[in-house]
Amino acid sequence: MEHPLVRGGLTLIAGVLTGNLLGFVRVAVTAYLLGTHSRADSLAVAMGPLDTLNNMLLNSMIFAFVPMLTACEGQDRTALLLKLSRLFAWVFGGISAAVVLSAPWLMRALAPGLDPQYFEKAVTTLRILSLSTVAAGSGAIYCALLYTDRRFAPTAFYQAALNAFTIVAALALFHLMGVYAFAIGYTAGAWAQFGIVWYAARSRLNTTNLPACNIRWSEILRKPAFFVVYAAGLSLNITFTRAYATHAGPGMAAALDYCMRGVGVPMALLVSPIANSLLPEIARLRSLCRMREAFRPIDRTVALAALIVVAGCAFAVVFRRPAVALFFQRGSFTAQSTALVSAVFLGLGPSLVGWSLLEITSRSLFALDRPWPPVIAAMIPMLFNVFFTLRLHSFQPELLGLGSSLGLLLGFVVLFVMAHFNRKEWMAQS
Repeated sequence: MEHPLVRGGLTLIAGVLTGNLLGFVRVAVTAYLLGTHSRADSLAVAMGPLDTLNNMLLNSMIFAFVPMLTACEGQDRTALLLKLSRLFAWVFGGISAAVVLSAPWLMRALAPGLDPQYFEKAVTTLRILSLSTVAAGSGAIYCALLYTDRRFAPTAFYQAALNAFTIVAALALFHLMGVYAFAIGYTAGAWAQFGIVWYAARSRLNTTNLPACNIRWSEILRKPAFFVVYAAGLSLNITFTRAYATHAGPGMAAALDYCMRGVGVPMALLVSPIANSLLPEIARLRSLCRMREAFRPIDRTVALAALIVVAGCAFAVVFRRPAVALFFQRGSFTAQSTALVSAVFLGLGPSLVGWSLLEITSRSLFALDRPWPPVIAAMIPMLFNVFFTLRLHSFQPELLGLGSSLGLLLGFVVLFVMAHFNRKEWMAQS
């Protein structure tokens, strides 16, 4: 319990567990109010990609700048933090503005088969959600500082804040604003979490007599580029699956998003606490050129995670139908909705195995400053998924997520082989 990795891991587990329990409530509220109707599709095709973008920015900032902040000390670290916060406030503001302006064209790409009657609702929902990107991205800079200082508590409840605000807004405003209530709640939650991490990080900073930060802008912008490309490759895998699902009929995209809760919760409970608590320790060992010691916890973690995730996936697939009925079958979510979501989960559920192992291994390699293997591996699931899905060309619910699952497993295998093939060379370079 005294070891910082154990304390950090337990804090993150508590936050992730709270966030995902509230996430189940959020999805249950969504199911109750929207079911698998086309209006549920309009929310899924807007919130799904935006939530993925925000998480991509959050993880990119953390994994890019925790090692950089770790290498600095005292006032130099504070100077770097302020430079990062100023620069990326403009970057994330520009991203939000771009999404607002291009929302109609983005929605045609994200949901080509969406019912035309609900297209404008999806566009407006996306525009409301885009305002959360400034908060998520800017807050990630302060999260990176908190991780560097091993202060995990303020950052651990990010998802909990999003889900809590979304639930409250949906219940309070749905009859007045419809699906827009979910977007308003999500955006408010993102800004609330930004306020928490901003206060936690800035309250201990001494900003007087700061030295000049000599790190160039180009180097700062280049740091998160690898992780952005990596995260974008993985996110495009599920984004393509969701877009393809809109051609399969009303409610199919919503069913896919309900299934993602069954994949996302166990993956978040496993990946986030492990990867984020390991990050500062691996970065420290790398900075001390102790690569052999850095690989030891990575190997043990991947082996243990593989045992857990395979057993958990098998259990989830076997008991998927009663689980879906227990959590969601009420209100607008009928027995027919349960059958549809259960069928989709049969193909998408196994993605839990490859996705979890790929994420843990990739994030560990980013901490070791070995970004190329994860970036290459991240492209494989999406490319395989596109080829397999278009080749199969089936709209059966059981087959919609199969290309995604097989592609993620293939991506992990390729990454595992690359990491072990290059290990001796990396240790020699240290």
